Amino acid sequence: MSATLSIRIDDELERELALAAKAAHRPKGHIVREALRRQLALGRFRALRKEVMPLAEQSGFLTDEDVFKAVS
Repeated sequence: MSATLSIRIDDELERELALAAKAAHRPKGHIVREALRRQLALGRFRALRKEVMPLAEQSGFLTDEDVFKAVS
């Protein structure tokens, strides 16, 4: 099942989208869907990170480098 979504974009964004689609040899809709997927995944990642950061800090993981050292 799929749904249709209509959005308004300004002329500059339309030009950039058209150029990106042409360079990727993909339809504009594909570029938009992939951008939306990435944005939603980033939002989920940020929410998860916000949730686990207090637990990580309690365990001594204060930076990304602390995590990389622990798993390397």
